Amino acid sequence: MKIQHCLILICLGCTGVSANAASFDCHKAKTVTEHAVCDHRDLNDADVKMATTYNIIKRLVPMGTRGAIQDQQVKWLKMRDQCQDNASCLTDVYKMRQQKLDLYMNRVYQQGPF
Repeated sequence: MKIQHCLILICLGCTGVSANAASFDCHKAKTVTEHAVCDHRDLNDADVKMATTYNIIKRLVPMGTRGAIQDQQVKWLKMRDQCQDNASCLTDVYKMRQQKLDLYMNRVYQQGPF
């Protein structure tokens, strides 16, 4: 688990994403949901963590799995957007997605060595 956290921190540093910025440009936020993510620090942090984990996993899994994960991400984004500006709902859907992505990450670790 420590390796996962190190990878995320390294990727955050490499991508230039600051710790207090969502995975998207908050100045260009269009939806009520995007504005809510930008307005709440906890949601903002959850968004950065989820997006970073998602991008790492996309590079580490085989093509078939990658396609499935991308399809799941699209479905998840639609579910997230149904929360609108409900912070509790958004917190729950981010936790759910992060847990799913963590399962994929754990499978990658099990197939090591790294």
